[in-house]
Amino acid sequence: MLVNVNNLVSISEANQNFSKVARMVDEKGTVIILKNNTPRYVLIDYSKFEESVVADNTTVEDAANNILSKHLKAFKELAK
Repeated sequence: MLVNVNNLVSISEANQNFSKVARMVDEKGTVIILKNNTPRYVLIDYSKFEESVVADNTTVEDAANNILSKHLKAFKELAK
C-alpha cells in the first residue's frame, strides 16, 4: 500500500477534528492515523472496505476456476 504523506494525521488531531479527517477521506480516499509517530490505523471509505472484503472472500480455488474457464482453449493447446 502506497502512503501519501499528505494523508497522515496524528491520533490527537483525528480525535479533536474527526469531521476534518472524514472530509480528507472523502477527498483523498484514505487517511493514515499515526500513534506515537507510527502508522497505526487506516480510515477508508466504507464502499472501498466492502470492495476489499469481497476480494478477500474469493478463494484461490474460485480464482483458479475463473481463470481456467476463461482461458481453457489456450491451456488445452499448451497441454499438447
